[in-house]
Amino acid sequence: MIKRLFILHPRSVGETYAEHLVMAGWFGVSMVAAGVACLIHAVIPGLFEKTGSAVIARLHDRMVVNRTRNGRDSSAGKHPGTDAK
Repeated sequence: MIKRLFILHPRSVGETYAEHLVMAGWFGVSMVAAGVACLIHAVIPGLFEKTGSAVIARLHDRMVVNRTRNGRDSSAGKHPGTDAK
């Protein structure tokens, strides 16, 4: 159980637990910040007009495109143990 929770997924994407902790944390903070920008944009449409889409594109590039380009993950964005693809 411990191996499944803490080791298998990071290994499947070519990272150690510590590397995955940093990367996943960075992704989470980026998504929260983009979400706040989107909420502000909903109220004041002239602000953060492209922030949400720019963050999504950057995160996709970092997570999927670069990983595939560097040969780090043959599943290219699939996350074992979840329904997210």
